[in-house]
Amino acid sequence: MTTDPTIHLTGFIVLVIVVGISAHWLAWRFRLPAILLFSLAGLAVGPGLGLINPGEQLGAMLTPLLGLLVAVILFEGGMSLRFHELKEAGPGVTRLSTAGVAITWFIGSIAAHFVGGLSWPVAVLFGAIIIVTGPTVIMPMLRQARLQKRPASLLKWEGIINDPVGALLAVLVFKYFLYLGSGAALFQVLSGLATALAASASLGVGGGYLLGKAFNRDAVPEFLKAPVTLASVLLCYSLANQAQHEAGLLAATFLGMTLGNMHLRSIDELRRLKEYVSILLVSGIFVILTANIDSHILTLLDWRSAALLALVVFAVRPIAVLLSTVGLGMIWQERLLLSWIAPRGIVAVSVAGVFASRMSEQGYSGADLLLPLIVSLVLITVVLHGSTIGWLSRRLGLAAASQNGIIIVGASNWSTEFAIRIKDMNIPVLIADSGWDNLIQSRLSGVRTYYGEMLSEDAEVSLELNDMGFLLATTANDAYNVFVCSRFAADFGRTHVFQLPMHIASEAHEKQSIKLAHRGIIAFGPTATRDELERRHYYNWQFKTTRFIKGFSYEKHIQTESADALLMLLLRQDGTLFIHSEQFPLAPVDGDILLSYVPPLHENR
Repeated sequence: MTTDPTIHLTGFIVLVIVVGISAHWLAWRFRLPAILLFSLAGLAVGPGLGLINPGEQLGAMLTPLLGLLVAVILFEGGMSLRFHELKEAGPGVTRLSTAGVAITWFIGSIAAHFVGGLSWPVAVLFGAIIIVTGPTVIMPMLRQARLQKRPASLLKWEGIINDPVGALLAVLVFKYFLYLGSGAALFQVLSGLATALAASASLGVGGGYLLGKAFNRDAVPEFLKAPVTLASVLLCYSLANQAQHEAGLLAATFLGMTLGNMHLRSIDELRRLKEYVSILLVSGIFVILTANIDSHILTLLDWRSAALLALVVFAVRPIAVLLSTVGLGMIWQERLLLSWIAPRGIVAVSVAGVFASRMSEQGYSGADLLLPLIVSLVLITVVLHGSTIGWLSRRLGLAAASQNGIIIVGASNWSTEFAIRIKDMNIPVLIADSGWDNLIQSRLSGVRTYYGEMLSEDAEVSLELNDMGFLLATTANDAYNVFVCSRFAADFGRTHVFQLPMHIASEAHEKQSIKLAHRGIIAFGPTATRDELERRHYYNWQFKTTRFIKGFSYEKHIQTESADALLMLLLRQDGTLFIHSEQFPLAPVDGDILLSYVPPLHENR
């Protein structure tokens, strides 16, 4: 009886998807780096348990499938690189992304050849790949460590910029040795590389420009923009490969960089492409890549491989950072922290997975070791750097002095005035809203703002929340407030996420549909709904600060204050912040500052 091969293929696809998404959920549930669980899951179901063998089950389909998946990942990485942000990031990031990249590539290549025993072509490619420090791995570490703004900004922007830059360099190196390995003369190699660059640039930049113009002229409806973008990435990849062998990945990167720098009105929708599609692709490709590692190859990772990985972590990165930051005026503590923290991420493994097999086919010595080495480097750096960044930043005095800042989700007349008053009290504050016009007054008043969706991955990557410790959800959508509080409770703690009281109808419905444990603490009292606060703003209610000193206690203050006044928050002398709620009422003492919301003077009793 013959076995239908489609059954095996179906089981393979289902297992990869289920394992990948399960690993993603576990990473979210236990607040672990997703890339760590992806890699471990792939090694478990592949070389470990032998449940899947991508090389055998996909056969000739494996290489083109990986190429398509990596093209989407590189497109997204290219789209995140915005040239104006590179200028704004400052000289530190510029040095790390230029001189730091060159030094890492040079020293890493030499170490890979002389210590790791890799052939020069594979060693040079290894040196290019280790440049990448992924933002998806860096950002959770920064939130965990609560770094001060400057070192956090340096690490974040280095990861964002080096992601596409390192991938671009790796693609160029790969293509150079691919042509060289085909036996072509040097002139043919250089002409082939130039042709690949020309084909990639014309299709990537030209196609991205035309697509961006079509989006800005509303030639594509909103609901089709993300699908059209995905189709364009795959078409660009395929056409570039047809025009010049192996030019597709370069073209996809150029396409992303072009769209990301065209100031598209729909750029937020395009970023959601990663959230809706790339989550599935990234989890799938990691499981496939690590599951496809031959267990025999793992046994070839000997002392030379261990010495190479140790050099990359303990020597190559520190040397690159220390040399590239000379003369920048950075304190030694910042340089030391930057020298240590450099976790590798998604792009590094994806690029290595595609190029390793193709260089192996060309007969380059050591190509089979490339993917196991990069996967090992990812696991080592994620575990080592993730477990030590908090301790090291505190020892170096680079952790934020306090985390008493407040994120206000939902801009309204009242919440904007509240944010301005908080800022005047020297409390860090950020107000977020998906409506651009809603944030105008906040921007004019110098309040930090975020325009976009707080539950999006873009917010997770781009926001610097190292000085934030509280969240207050004030949107008109009660269910959305619950979701936001539930999301940020994992970062700030359940007792530090607040939301305004629900409307009467929503409160009744909530008891049937939303678990009370998932919502935030009700701030300010049961009457402080969004509608009521807006009504009081319209009737000229004012924010009032009161400092308690010896002889003027909180009890005396209550006797002179309006009975309708709402208690907002309390700031202690040591900077500790408390937001008022019935569950956790305020208890001011001498030296504290109380912020209240009071009716106009003529209404005070």
